[in-house]
Amino acid sequence: MVNQKHLDREWHKLLKAEKSFLNRNFRALSGNWQEKIEKYVPEKFQSTLDKTFLKAFDLIFEKGTPVIEKTYNREKMEQDYKILEFVDGVKNNGSSLRAFGKHAAKSRMVNQAISAAEGVGMGVLGMGLPDIPLFLGVLLKSIYEIALSYGYAYDTMEERIFILQLMETALLREKDLLKADLLINQQISKVADREITLEEQKERTAKALADEMLYLKFIQGIPVAGIAGGISDVVYQKKITDYAALKYKRRFLYAKHVKGTSYGTAT
Repeated sequence: MVNQKHLDREWHKLLKAEKSFLNRNFRALSGNWQEKIEKYVPEKFQSTLDKTFLKAFDLIFEKGTPVIEKTYNREKMEQDYKILEFVDGVKNNGSSLRAFGKHAAKSRMVNQAISAAEGVGMGVLGMGLPDIPLFLGVLLKSIYEIALSYGYAYDTMEERIFILQLMETALLREKDLLKADLLINQQISKVADREITLEEQKERTAKALADEMLYLKFIQGIPVAGIAGGISDVVYQKKITDYAALKYKRRFLYAKHVKGTSYGTAT
């Protein structure tokens, strides 16, 4: 039997963490450096960046997932989840419930280190656009591992759309962020569905990434100076995976309380 007290405690901690994320990312932080380099960015660079992110998604979803899966043991992670589920069923306490999140956090730290090394390395070489498939590969690897840690497969069309929605929403600001975040919460609680195709969501997410990383990817294309742009890879990976971890935890907790709970409607 589910321990309502521990689940309620974790749910309220989740709501607090979600509110903190939204508050931190509500407004865009712009610096003078962006204004200084804006005149040097070619007009076509925005559309080129959009297309590069989109092509990278196509490549990863069509051929890259087996390659990503070679970097971790999916079968073991699925078994680990089942073990944690069994332990939680026996102990049924706060510690056993939090174990799922701790398991997800370990892989995120490793992937952030990988992203930092990869981004800086590409920045030294002045490779901004070629860095994008690698950046997305490490980012999706981290999200896939988060999903597995909470018992969700990531290779269905519906799950890919959901993952892309998480990535897009994490990069939005102000009212757009609040609206998209609420929609995701409503999807999790089955209050609302979002009618969108995988192709449409890939385009939306690619544009969100390109808009957010435009100047940084331009800088990364300059040898040595591109280190600053390369460092941005780990910054955005942390931001997006932080958000993904919150929403997968929400799904996980909500699934344990599908009926008759004190939080029957996600807010």
